[in-house]
Amino acid sequence: MLPISIIIPCYNAAATLARTLESCIIQPEAAQIIVVDDGSTDASIEVVRHYGERDPRVGLLQMPVNGGAARARNWAAMHATQPLLAFIDADDEYIPGALAAASGYLEQNPSEASIRLDVEYAGFPAEIVGHPLFEGHAATLSNTVPSSLVIRRPVYAAFGGFPMDPFFRRNGGEDGAFSWALRELFGNQRLTDAKRVRMHYHPRIHAERYFRICFGMQAPVQADVAEAFRLSEQFVATAQANIAQLRSLSAATGTAS
Repeated sequence: MLPISIIIPCYNAAATLARTLESCIIQPEAAQIIVVDDGSTDASIEVVRHYGERDPRVGLLQMPVNGGAARARNWAAMHATQPLLAFIDADDEYIPGALAAASGYLEQNPSEASIRLDVEYAGFPAEIVGHPLFEGHAATLSNTVPSSLVIRRPVYAAFGGFPMDPFFRRNGGEDGAFSWALRELFGNQRLTDAKRVRMHYHPRIHAERYFRICFGMQAPVQADVAEAFRLSEQFVATAQANIAQLRSLSAATGTAS
């Protein structure tokens, strides 16, 4: 199996972080577990240190100031040592066997850049999970949320990590831009035979807003939609240019040799 570096951005997540770490520790493919504390003012750091004493795979990075989840993920990726990166939020959890499935898939499919895990949406309001369109939109969201992503480290680096635009930090959507680029350049495959990551509901979670807008329960702000689309297109174009340049350099090196 290919070993994995797990990256967990954390901001005031002391109430849920232990559950997330427990779900990471039981994954044998997790060779490194990096928690990036993003300026927490609660006991998050103490939780990480407690688990670090129990398991040497658990390490702590501390952002000097709160910079948002995308910035935290990107900084942690610079400290990752394994060929695969997995991202999980500090209030989500892996189901046993999750990373074995992802690692096995990427080992058996060396031309694939990444793989997504199917998401179980736990504790979401009944009017959302009971909606007739829920399954379709849940599958779409599973193709974008960071907690579903396992990716080869060089691909992530070539993309420049998650976009860090202030708009995305305020409104979310950097994960959508990243998944769009993945889909355009490499495909964005997802393992659909089982649920392997659990997203826990909490008030004001971005996923709830996504579902409510999709179901017509909440009106989107059109100016925000337009800006998210513009920034996403910009990120995709940059990722495409980066990959094209790398491919050109690779071809030139091959010719020279």
